[in-house]
Amino acid sequence: MEPRSIAIIGGGLMGAGIAQVFIAAGHQVSVFEPSATARASVRERVAADLRQLKRDASLAQCVVITDDLAQAVAQAHFVTEAGPERLEAKQAIFAELVARAPPTAILASNTSVIPIHRIVGTLPTGHRILGTHWWNPPALIPLVEVVQAAQTSSASVRWVMELLTSVGKCPAHVAKDVPGFVANRLQHALWREAIAMVSEGICDASTLDACVKNSFGRRLAVLGPLENADLVGLDLTLDIHRTIIPELNRDAGPNAYLEAQVAAGKLGFKSGVGFRTWTQPQMDELRQQLMSHLLQTQPRDTPK
Repeated sequence: MEPRSIAIIGGGLMGAGIAQVFIAAGHQVSVFEPSATARASVRERVAADLRQLKRDASLAQCVVITDDLAQAVAQAHFVTEAGPERLEAKQAIFAELVARAPPTAILASNTSVIPIHRIVGTLPTGHRILGTHWWNPPALIPLVEVVQAAQTSSASVRWVMELLTSVGKCPAHVAKDVPGFVANRLQHALWREAIAMVSEGICDASTLDACVKNSFGRRLAVLGPLENADLVGLDLTLDIHRTIIPELNRDAGPNAYLEAQVAAGKLGFKSGVGFRTWTQPQMDELRQQLMSHLLQTQPRDTPK
């Protein structure tokens, strides 16, 4: 795709990562960020991502950083919002985007779970508003979920899918605008069962994580759950489900064990204690293991 003008609303962790993807692919990128502290570090964070991927870190200097939203979106072909995960904040941002961005610009939200129709509400030009849920870190995770709300036009979806494909992403069209979209619904269904098993004393957190990493976790990168069902046979899958489905956790809300952990200040890496106790070297080692793994899985033909 020929170079386009890309505006990113929010220069935090996700915003800077998304900026890196587009600037590396040759697009013009502007980042709106209201915080002076965050603005000051956007280019260096983009440069760090580029260096990690062994690309030209000087490209980061081409990113335009501003605290003027109107300036950021004035010439935009595509705008993606990467602001706080709060409905009211996103609604306010999109009201401004509809008013200030060119009427032909496609407007996207990077929300992780909020349905797009709740963000759009009664705003005009809903045909050009959709979701683009990037995964962290944006430079290393291929998936971007492209979420089509009831008002979103098929033409807008197609254009965004082509744009994302052109920058090396693997866009997935989510045809129904439901909370959590596809991947987060699957991820948190797993987390719900995992937390329930730990809370019920079936195993401890370390054992549970080891069970995942040393079994089906090994094959998930090449064998999705429905491919796996087809591989083993739907008759066997049905027989297994007749036994296991009635036994799975059915809580309608967060597990009481999770609620108690948070109430006690056990927040995971943030506090050093969560489902497990973490020292700083252990946290650093796990982060490095994750980054090394993700870097090893990068395709050789990733856009330079």
